[in-house]
Amino acid sequence: MKAKSIIAIASIVAILLIGGLAYLFVNLQKQKSENEELQQLAAMDKKEMENEYAQFALQYDELKRSIRNDSLMIRLTEEENKTKSLLEELRQTKSNDAREISRLKKELATVRAVLRSYIIQVDSLNRLNESLKSENEHVKQQYSEATAQISNLTTEKQSLSNQVAIASQLDATGVSLIPQNKKGKTEKKTKSVTRFVVNFTITKNITAKTGERKIYVRVTQPNNSVVGQTGTVKYESSTIGYSAMKIVEYTGEEMPVTVYINVGEFLSPGTYHAYIFAEGTMIGSGSLTMAK
Repeated sequence: MKAKSIIAIASIVAILLIGGLAYLFVNLQKQKSENEELQQLAAMDKKEMENEYAQFALQYDELKRSIRNDSLMIRLTEEENKTKSLLEELRQTKSNDAREISRLKKELATVRAVLRSYIIQVDSLNRLNESLKSENEHVKQQYSEATAQISNLTTEKQSLSNQVAIASQLDATGVSLIPQNKKGKTEKKTKSVTRFVVNFTITKNITAKTGERKIYVRVTQPNNSVVGQTGTVKYESSTIGYSAMKIVEYTGEEMPVTVYINVGEFLSPGTYHAYIFAEGTMIGSGSLTMAK
């Protein structure tokens, strides 16, 4: 009787142990499956974040292509580089690094907000430029008319019948226009130019009157606006702006002259012209073509 009881109890214990082991095995398999699913979700979330960072970097690049404002261009470039740096950090981070992923997700929200503000700013700037387009066209037409009057001077000068007047006029030759940066060195790019140096030579003329002579220099941008305008001077039947004026003591002999013109406005790429005036007459001109 005792032997049978012992066997029965042992059988029950064995069944319980087997059941417990089976339950533990099933739970472990379930937990493993759940962990794999969580890892897959974390990897998908990380990949989605990477795509957003990459998309934001591309949007910054597109914004830069639609503007010509140097200061705004610098700020957009800084934000683009910051976005690319965060993207690289995310790519180097493991998907199961919860703390780092959380930090980069907060950074992503900040990048999104900053990008939105720049999109609004660029859109407003472009709309403002459109509203000013018609006004700019009118201004350009005025500058074109002034330039046309100057260009016609050579033909009018040749048709003068008063040979004495022609002989007594000053003549400026070898007109050169040199762009310089803030260090005083020759500069090829418009964005770094802080001043222009205009060099020319007033030729020998024994028939011209001697003494103090006011020399006016007018430098124009590709859109015909006057660089560093400091005043106006009468020319022909109109009044035009000039960039600088210099008083020289003319003796009738050949005389080299140098004039400095400070730049305080945005310069666009293209051809720049320098016109030299004395006593209501253009006595010389030169030009220079510059890249951006």
